[in-house]
Amino acid sequence: MADGRFGPRLSHDDLNRALLARQHLDAPRAASVLDEVRHLVGLQSQVPSSPYPALWSRLAAFAPDDLGSLLTSRDVVRVGALRGTVHLVAADDALGLTALVRPTLAAYLRAKNQHGTALADVDLDDLEEVARDLLDEPLTSVELGRRLAERWPDVDPKHLAYGARCLLPLVQVPPRGLWGASGPGTTTTWTTAHAWLGRSDPVLDAVAHDTDPDAVLATRVGLVRRYLAAFGPASVVDAQRWAGLTRLKAAFDALRPELVTLTGPDGKELVDLPDAPRPPGDAPVPTVLAGDFDNLVLAHDDRTRILGDVPVKSVVSINGQVAATVLVDGRVAGAWTARPTAPARATAAATSPDEPADDVVHVEVRPLRGPAGDAAGRGTAAGGVGDTDVRRSPADRLRDPGVRDAVVARAEDWVRCAWPGARARVVVHD
Repeated sequence: MADGRFGPRLSHDDLNRALLARQHLDAPRAASVLDEVRHLVGLQSQVPSSPYPALWSRLAAFAPDDLGSLLTSRDVVRVGALRGTVHLVAADDALGLTALVRPTLAAYLRAKNQHGTALADVDLDDLEEVARDLLDEPLTSVELGRRLAERWPDVDPKHLAYGARCLLPLVQVPPRGLWGASGPGTTTTWTTAHAWLGRSDPVLDAVAHDTDPDAVLATRVGLVRRYLAAFGPASVVDAQRWAGLTRLKAAFDALRPELVTLTGPDGKELVDLPDAPRPPGDAPVPTVLAGDFDNLVLAHDDRTRILGDVPVKSVVSINGQVAATVLVDGRVAGAWTARPTAPARATAAATSPDEPADDVVHVEVRPLRGPAGDAAGRGTAAGGVGDTDVRRSPADRLRDPGVRDAVVARAEDWVRCAWPGARARVVVHD
């Protein structure tokens, strides 16, 4: 590994293998669901089902009830956190993560946007206090807005409810978030993390209200350290993209005595924890089916390490939908979907071997290619320039019988996990 300006120079492949190792996608991890959620800091969960394939893809043993039981026991929660989006996080992390993003969300309520305009004459401290009292019991957004409108009758209830969600750490309570849950009982219902978890923290309350600079810095330092453990090596800009925060440089600077510096493929500085795994760029990795909204493809400003030449817009749609992806040799090769036919039995018991399965789950895999079509993308050279005459793109490798068999096997395993007793019908498109 050649030295660069800031230290050893890493190729795109080196960064890829480091990311897969940190994400436990290079080999299944023998760990509990709670430990994995803690390690990943948070799993995006605006679509309630998204964390299930994310955890299945990383853990040696996983069943949907393993996560469901943690939601009902309140050991994990679904709460607005990183990037202001709903994430599944460990209960112990809920107050800290929400505290860090609250100042950004509160500032948004005072900016020139539809919510800021509607709430211009509302004292946000008063809104927070009233909403907190109301949300000692779980309420839907409609119920919350209606009750807040009793105090502010001239403001559209939807803006009042939105403001409350920005100002308070609000948990989406089960059964929403449980695998296979559907129907009226799964309407999004909110309560405060304080009420749901029965805990509070005055230091984190100061962080949330940006009144203690030392506490803010210490909490940000802790966040950056955990980000590097799960997503490094990385830059300040990468961490800011993942967290949805600005001005993280001070936290990186405070951590510098603990970090090593490296030179990225573009010659820019990257930092990392000294003992974190950094396998060589040619280390073998398995074919992976990653879930939708997986932070794997969202956690860096420069996503070449995982996307290769596949454009971001091929994975993240204009309205923010994030595709479930297939990784071949560590890079995004395609997108996949799994759609059960009715009646879908997310938690049904397996049928008898002598009885044919009633349900079929249709799994479709479609290749994703870069602008060059069949170009191999970023290669193993230290500068990140590959030889497209030697390496085929991950999407083209989906045509290889061995790769296709591996994709089908993983898809069938997911169907067995998510829909016991259902039959998988897998189609890999060219």
